[in-house]
Amino acid sequence: MQPDEPIGDWDPQGGAALAGNLAGRAVVRAVELALAGKVSGIVTAPVDKAALLQGGYDFPGHTEMLAALTGSETVMLLASERLRVALATTHIPLRRVFETLTPGLIVRIAERTRSGLSAWFGIAEPRLALCALNPHAGDQGRFGHEDDELLRPAAQAAGIAGPFPADTVFVRALRGEFDAVIAPYHDVGMVAIKVASFGAAVNVTLGLPFPRTSPDHGTALDIAGKGLADPSSMVRALRLCADIVRRRKVLS
Repeated sequence: MQPDEPIGDWDPQGGAALAGNLAGRAVVRAVELALAGKVSGIVTAPVDKAALLQGGYDFPGHTEMLAALTGSETVMLLASERLRVALATTHIPLRRVFETLTPGLIVRIAERTRSGLSAWFGIAEPRLALCALNPHAGDQGRFGHEDDELLRPAAQAAGIAGPFPADTVFVRALRGEFDAVIAPYHDVGMVAIKVASFGAAVNVTLGLPFPRTSPDHGTALDIAGKGLADPSSMVRALRLCADIVRRRKVLS
């Protein structure tokens, strides 16, 4: 099914494609409304990535789709009252992380995270830390040279602290030393925020011309329709989007 095809009748055999197509259309329409100034922000529910692809939208997730629709370079930020984590790379295989990370990318992520925390969260001077790639931040080259040769110069150029080992940097942020941690790859950041605040965190897309938030979890299709889902993160996503909208209006 292509994005512009008529919806037609429900076909049980093609249900995933239809659901993905409808989800994709909803995102496209929401972006159109936001860019036209008809809504001040958008909150998205979880989407099944495989269904989205079957429905004609070839994106790894909402963040990449929103970036493409708006022509923006975005940052995925997971935020809770306890911890904030920004991802330098998102939905890519682990083996591609080393070839994707560059000093320029890390500097841009730091800049967008800093400006987003300032404008959307009201943090005047955000304190950012960079999480290391290798165990013990490479331990002076014993476990890899990427932290010394790639991440450390990038952190210095961006004016942020680190890189610090993954097994300590998130603890330091939880204790209030940093306002956000930049994680070099998806799972090291996601594990930290979800262990600390699962169900109480919100996914925020920084770098867009309008606020966008979503829950910190996936579709959980295995419990759909059973009355077991916890709406806490969705409620927090709605409230945070409204808070950001109000803050933007005050600043404007």
